[in-house]
Amino acid sequence: MADETMRVREFAPIERQALNHVWIHSARWLDLAEGDGLHVIVRGEGSTLYDAHGRTFIDGLAGLFLVNVGHGRKEIGEAMAKQAAEIAYVSAASYTSLPAVQLAEVLAQLTPGDLNRFFFCSGGSEAVESAIKIVKQVQVMRGFPKRYKIIARRGGYHGATMGAMSITSSREEKFFGPFMYGVSFVSSPNSYRNDFGLEGEAGDLACANAIEQEILAQGPETVAAFIGEPVSTANNAHVPSKKYWQRVREICDRYGVLFVLDEVINGFGRTGTMFATEQFGVVPDLMTMAKGLSSGYAPIGAVAVSSRIYDEFKKQDAALGHLLTFGGQAVSCAAALKNIEILQREDLPQRSASNGVYMLDKMQSLRSHPTVGDVRGLGLMCVAELVSNKTTKEPFPLAWKHPFIRRVSQLMAQKGLLSRVITSVHLCPPLVATREEIDRMVTIVDESLTIAEKEHGFN
Repeated sequence: MADETMRVREFAPIERQALNHVWIHSARWLDLAEGDGLHVIVRGEGSTLYDAHGRTFIDGLAGLFLVNVGHGRKEIGEAMAKQAAEIAYVSAASYTSLPAVQLAEVLAQLTPGDLNRFFFCSGGSEAVESAIKIVKQVQVMRGFPKRYKIIARRGGYHGATMGAMSITSSREEKFFGPFMYGVSFVSSPNSYRNDFGLEGEAGDLACANAIEQEILAQGPETVAAFIGEPVSTANNAHVPSKKYWQRVREICDRYGVLFVLDEVINGFGRTGTMFATEQFGVVPDLMTMAKGLSSGYAPIGAVAVSSRIYDEFKKQDAALGHLLTFGGQAVSCAAALKNIEILQREDLPQRSASNGVYMLDKMQSLRSHPTVGDVRGLGLMCVAELVSNKTTKEPFPLAWKHPFIRRVSQLMAQKGLLSRVITSVHLCPPLVATREEIDRMVTIVDESLTIAEKEHGFN
C-alpha cells in the first residue's frame, strides 16, 4: 500500500503515457502511480522547471548535479543543430571530428598538471569504466601483470555499469553480484562520524593512512589504482582537508599505485573552481569527468590522462583494449564546447564559490531542527544531514524508505522545490541560481522539516 501521506491525483494524458511506457530509472512504482513522485517536465529556464500541469519548481539538484549553466540555453541548442547539419558522427574506433579535437584542446588548458590526453565517452559511469581499464592495462604494460586490484572508499559512488558499480560501496550484492574481483574499500573522510573517533584534520589523515594500510595488506605488487571523489556527494559532501589528498598522492607514489580522481559531479564549477582538485593542491594520474561537461545538454564524459600514462601506449605502440561507439560524438562535443564557453564567460565557477558560501551560511539555521545533525558543503553543493537522534547521531534506518524522509521530500515538492532527500537534504542548484532562489530553497526545506517533524513526533 502507498504511505498514508500520499494522495491520489489526476494525471495529465502525457503523465498517463509516462506511467504506461517510461521506465524512470530509480523511481518506485507506487511513488509514481499513487503518490506525487511523477513529474513530466516540459520546459526549463535558469533554475526553474515547468511540468505538464504548468506548475513551477526550483531545480534544487541541477537535474542530477549537472545542469551547471542552467536550463534553456538556446545557444547550446543552436551549436548542436549547426554541428548535426555538418557531421554528427564518425567512427570512434578509427577517426575523430573537428569539435572533438577542439574540445580536447580546450580541456587541456583547463585540467591541472599534465592531464592533457582525453578519452571521450558518453557519461560518468563510462568514464569510470574506461579509467578502470586504462589503469589495469597500463600497469601490465609497465611490467606489473599482477597489479589488477582497485582500492575505493566506503560511501563513495562511481556509477552503475558493472565495473563502476563494483567500486561503489552501496552496490546491490543480492541483485547484481558477484562483482569485479579485486576491489576493497577503506574509510572516507567524515567530519561528523569519523571511523577512527578523531576530529578535523587528524581524522582525515587517519583515513588517508588507511589507504596505505590497505595497499600493504593487499600487497603493493597487486594494486593497480586508488579512486575517490574530491568531495563525495553520495557520502554527504564531507569536505576533506588539503593534507588528506596530499597524503593520498604521496602514498600512491610510494607504492606505484595510480591515483584516479572522480570529478564527474565535482567538475565544471560545482565546488567553486573549474575542478575541485584545484582546491586541494594535487594532480591525479587520471581524472574522470562528465555531467557538467555539457550541463546535460548532450551525453558526454571523458577520462583525462596524464602524459606519463599515455606515453606507455606510445612507447609500446599499443592501443587501449576498449571501445565505446559514441565516444567523442560530434554533436555532444559541440554542446560541451559551448557549455564551457558559457561557464567561463559568465565566471560561473566563481559565482558558485560566492553563492555557495551564502547558501551554506543560510543553511546553518536548519541546525535548530531536531532531525538535522550537521550542515556542510563546498560551492553550490551543500547538504543538511538528517538523523533520527541528534544526540547519538543515529541515521534513519533504510532512509530512502523511511516515512519521515519520504514526507520531507513530498512536502518540498509540493512547495515548489525538487531535490534529493535520503540521508541528507541536498541543495545543489544550477550555478546560475540567484540568492533569492537560494533563500526560497532554504525556506522550503525549513518549512517542510517543521511539518514532517510535527507529524512524526520529533520535538
